[in-house]
Amino acid sequence: MARNFVPDAYGWITSLPPFSQWRTSTMSLCICATPSPSSLSPPPSMSLSVTKTPPAQPSHLSFSISANYREPISLWTSKPVHLQTKTQQQSLDEQDTVQLFVDVVNQVLRYGPDSNSSSTKLPFRFPGVQHLHGSFGDAFNIVFLSLAFLVCTYEAPRDLRRGCLDSLRAQLTGPRCRAAAKTLVWMLGANLEDQWMRTMNLAVTNWIVELRSSNSRHMPGVLFSYAVQASGLWKVQLYCPVIAMGMEDPAAAATQDERLLFSLNYQQLEGVVQLAYRTVRRENWVDVEVKVDNIRSVVLPM
Repeated sequence: MARNFVPDAYGWITSLPPFSQWRTSTMSLCICATPSPSSLSPPPSMSLSVTKTPPAQPSHLSFSISANYREPISLWTSKPVHLQTKTQQQSLDEQDTVQLFVDVVNQVLRYGPDSNSSSTKLPFRFPGVQHLHGSFGDAFNIVFLSLAFLVCTYEAPRDLRRGCLDSLRAQLTGPRCRAAAKTLVWMLGANLEDQWMRTMNLAVTNWIVELRSSNSRHMPGVLFSYAVQASGLWKVQLYCPVIAMGMEDPAAAATQDERLLFSLNYQQLEGVVQLAYRTVRRENWVDVEVKVDNIRSVVLPM
């Protein structure tokens, strides 16, 4: 499977056929696959599955992420999506999709670091049905891929984890997910955005620690940044785990204090770059004047 393959989980879920047309009680979508050492056997992969219960006239659906070897190994299962049996519902509706989206967002936040902050106790609540159209599908996909990245980091077997994490990283840093990030952070709000980024950067940090322990030369780059525009202002927000940052002079910064090194590894850089701009119309062109308005950065524990 190509590394730039991006599964459209939202499109797949919203186009599921009526339950009566399912040939089995479970349907699946491939998320990522590892390179196969042999063409005679299928490579290990991860998939998203939906299962109806009971098979004939389902009262609820459950979604799961599985590692596929000779037999599937369940890595994550959603809360049941209860169907409106009184109305003889034949497929997922808009409300069901929103319920699943909220469940997945909260599942991602549960992978975050423990904190005494009250903001980490707040559950995500969907901002409103007016956001179901347009960019909602892309926001759903980036949320789902983020959950898949976390599940792969913490739950998947080692030989599957190596290949799939790099594939998921490539998907999350692609242009569609970068554009969707602006919608997602708007929906989350400031407090949950901070919690979300800490959660993802903690996973990246643990991944890099594992790669270093195996003397791997391949290190993942920065995963999460986005830019927004207002009248006369461009703003770039970026997040980077400190462990992923290169040192200007590593030898000069060497230390034997293992506790200090451990603490530094589990920090993240949060940065903001604000650019003020103005446009001036000329006869045959437009002048764009840009100046740096503000640059802020802070290193905080995850």
